[in-house]
Amino acid sequence: MKSLQTIGAVSLLLLLMGAHIDGYKPVILVHGVFEGTGHFEKLTEFITQAHPGTEVHVISLFNDLQSLTPMWKQVRGFREKIKPIMQKFPDGVHLLCYSQGGLICRGLLYKTARHNVDTFISLSSPQAGQYGATEYLQFPLLPPLKEFVFNFCYNTFGQHYSICNYWNDPHRRSRYQKSSAFLAPINGDRPHEKMKVWKKNFLRIKNLVLIGGPDDGVITPWQSSLFGFYDKKENMVEMKDQRFYRKDLFGLKTLDARGGISTCVRPGVQHLLWHSNLTVFNDCIEKWLT
Repeated sequence: MKSLQTIGAVSLLLLLMGAHIDGYKPVILVHGVFEGTGHFEKLTEFITQAHPGTEVHVISLFNDLQSLTPMWKQVRGFREKIKPIMQKFPDGVHLLCYSQGGLICRGLLYKTARHNVDTFISLSSPQAGQYGATEYLQFPLLPPLKEFVFNFCYNTFGQHYSICNYWNDPHRRSRYQKSSAFLAPINGDRPHEKMKVWKKNFLRIKNLVLIGGPDDGVITPWQSSLFGFYDKKENMVEMKDQRFYRKDLFGLKTLDARGGISTCVRPGVQHLLWHSNLTVFNDCIEKWLT
C-alpha cells in the first residue's frame, strides 16, 4: 500500500512540474495566412486520439486578416507566446507550423537562443519563397500576377505585408536581395552579421520534417515546401543544389548530415486541406510527435 501511495505521490509531483509520464511532448501549432485557431480542430483531434494525454497548444495570434502583419512582428509575437510553454516543459516540445506559419516558426527558432524544440514540422510552407499567382489568384484577361507583383512587393510599402516578405522573384534577384525584409535575411540570400547566431539557434532542433505535394495549388513552386526553388529560367533547383544548402548558411547541410531532415511528399492534397487530412497525419506527422 505504501508503495502505491509513493508512486501516486511521485506521479502527482511530476504532473505539477510539467513532466509527461506518458512520454508525449507537448505540440505547439502555428497557423497560416488568412487562418486562425479554428482551422486546427481536426489536427488537434488527430493528435489527441493518436497520443492520448498530449497537450496541444494552438497559438491564437495574428488571426485572419491580421496574418498580413509583417513577418518579423509576427515572429516577435509568437515567440513571446511560445516561450512560456517551452519553459513549462524542460524535456522539450514539438513545433508544427502550417503554410506562412512555417516561416514564422523558423524565424522564432533563429531568435530564441535556448529553445527546446525537439521536432520542427513544416507543413506545406514556402520555405524557399513564393513565386506565382496560384489557383486562388488568377484573373481572366490579365497577365499572370507574378509578372508585375514585384512592383508592389519590392518597396517599403509592400514590405509591410507578410506575403511580400517572402515573395521571391527569380528574374529580379538583385531587387529581392535588396528589398526582402524577411526571406532574404533568414535564407542567407543577403549576408548579415546575425547569421552565425541564427544558425546555432536553429541547429538546436533534432528533426526537421518538410511536408508538401504537387497538387497543393497555392505554394508556388510546390517544391518550396522542401526548400526547392526556381532558377532565373524557372527550372527547378532542389534543396541540395541551392546555395543556402551548399554553403550551409543557416544549418540545413549540417542538419542533413546528422540525419535530421525528413521529407514527406503526398500528391492529391490541396493547400487548405493539409491540416485536416488524416492520411497526411498518419503518414507524415504522427510518428514524430512522441
